[in-house]
Amino acid sequence: MLRQRILTAVVLLALFLPSLFAASPWPFWGFTGVMMLAAGWEWGRLNGMLGLRPWTLGLLTVSLAAVIFQWGAWLPSIDQRTGLWSGMTLAWVVLGPAALRGGPAAWARLTPAVRLALGVWLLALAWLAMLGARERGLNFLLSVFCLVWVADSAAYLGGRLLGRHKLAVTISPGKTWEGAISGALAVTALAIAWATWIDGTAWVDGTSVFGTLQTHLGRLNMVLACWALTAMAVVGDLFESLLKRSVGAKDSSALLPGHGGVLDRIDALLPVFPTALALCTLAEFWK
Repeated sequence: MLRQRILTAVVLLALFLPSLFAASPWPFWGFTGVMMLAAGWEWGRLNGMLGLRPWTLGLLTVSLAAVIFQWGAWLPSIDQRTGLWSGMTLAWVVLGPAALRGGPAAWARLTPAVRLALGVWLLALAWLAMLGARERGLNFLLSVFCLVWVADSAAYLGGRLLGRHKLAVTISPGKTWEGAISGALAVTALAIAWATWIDGTAWVDGTSVFGTLQTHLGRLNMVLACWALTAMAVVGDLFESLLKRSVGAKDSSALLPGHGGVLDRIDALLPVFPTALALCTLAEFWK
């Protein structure tokens, strides 16, 4: 299992890193588009689509994202579409906790059409948000990825070492409040360090999510905003766990040997990228 995990991680990094650092955004768009296509297929399988039919959900996801992207071509750049990202964030803030409170049984009672439509919408806009973050520069994009990765890693370690109080026992029994708090504290340290020592240096191509928020809101409000992003990462993680538990699945698929499926890797990113863009564009607007 460990060998599989390492091999899969090496292959993914060999594909992801060149797309990330390419001068043109197209390699990154292509790589993440394929990931969203696979995530759409997994969402379809987790919500009742059988055989090859789940691939149609993936194609719909990518197609919807392309339509929205083209429709908004006459608007300001995609990362500046405040209304789009704010609406998406509001949907996650309202519907995410509501779904978690209802639990797997309530999710399973929704009609397949509703569940599948939600999947297409959430995945398409998450992909667009990633593209919007890329438009802001590699520094911004990497800072959002690192926020999620640090929050997840610190939550895991904090939960293992200190975990006593369950966060969502019926959805993900392994997650604890202590783990979530550990993630928020680690993100705080990351945000302050990044805004202090990385932003503004000659070798970065723009401002990170941390630097953007600190510039327009001040350090204290930047930290509070980062806690909100950490909370959204937890919501995304738990929401995907709810999907799997509703059908008794351990992983979203076996597409990534040793890691499960694509949704297992990107679940926390789905709400965080739109929320990061919403917070930054709103902060810039009000400033």
